[in-house]
Amino acid sequence: MNLWRLFLYIIAMAVTTYLVRMIPLTVFQKKITNRFFRSFLFYVPYAVLAAMVIPAVFSATKSFGSSVTGFAAAVILSYREMNIVTVACLSCAAALAAEMVSVIL
Repeated sequence: MNLWRLFLYIIAMAVTTYLVRMIPLTVFQKKITNRFFRSFLFYVPYAVLAAMVIPAVFSATKSFGSSVTGFAAAVILSYREMNIVTVACLSCAAALAAEMVSVIL
């Protein structure tokens, strides 16, 4: 890759990242009182996190079945309001167990 092209990509990403963070600070100078908009802004980080994590979950293991098993375990455990560390550890253990079963069979 050309070094100048790499610098151009880095600068473009820095500018866009800065603009995304700077524009709301300059546009919204008062406290936001609209309930709908506040609710929307509250759930944006969760939606972005889910959009980034969910595709990676299904390609994290060799077989799709073990990924689904780990995901199902995570959904069930989080629905039961378990600690996030517990959910992560047990869903990884479920995916590992499913992967080991698929290798044996």
